[in-house]
Amino acid sequence: MRKYGAEFFGTFWLVLGGCGSAVLAAAFPELGIGLLGVSLAFGLTVLTMAYSIGHISGCHLNPAVSIGLWAGNRFPAQELLPYILAQVAGAVLAGSVLYLIASGKASFDVSAGFASNGYGEHSPGQYSLLAALLCEVVMTMMFLLIIMGATDKRAPQGFAPLAIGLGLTLIHLISIPVTNTSVNPARSTGVALFVGDWAVSQLWLFWLAPIIGAILGALIYRFLGEEEA
Repeated sequence: MRKYGAEFFGTFWLVLGGCGSAVLAAAFPELGIGLLGVSLAFGLTVLTMAYSIGHISGCHLNPAVSIGLWAGNRFPAQELLPYILAQVAGAVLAGSVLYLIASGKASFDVSAGFASNGYGEHSPGQYSLLAALLCEVVMTMMFLLIIMGATDKRAPQGFAPLAIGLGLTLIHLISIPVTNTSVNPARSTGVALFVGDWAVSQLWLFWLAPIIGAILGALIYRFLGEEEA
């Protein structure tokens, strides 16, 4: 239960910190942090939690990461469902807290997006479904390569959180214009439920594509990084 609790609170922090920066601070008059700030915020949530709870649960904070680590032979199948449930629950609680904070502003309009992920007319840059699918698959694939490589016992010890946090920052710098960056089904779900409508109808992509990408990344790392007998 401690592991599941760690995943719950860790994912809560990821969604509150990352999506909160997008909703509350990205375009704040004259002092907005912009896309660079939002990208850094997502990376910092993972970096801080990796140092805080990595020794408790492994700090997945992401159903796609858990599934990818299972595919990479780093995580037991029997732990998948409880981890995913804890992650989604933490993300939804974070979405609830963020909604309560954001709705304290008179001009708040949840239908404007609430940091949800989307494609087509709901993509920040109006990118197509195919472009969004490819982007999410490739970005999550590279994220798993980074995670598995940085946490390999042969890698320099103690630096994995830095590599993973900065990797997620880079992923956001690349892909926010395409999909608002998911690479994490829990993160997508935690805010989409409050928008409803298009955000929920497009949510399938932000489960499917990250999971496919995570499995691909894990399998590639197993091929590249497997030690010879």
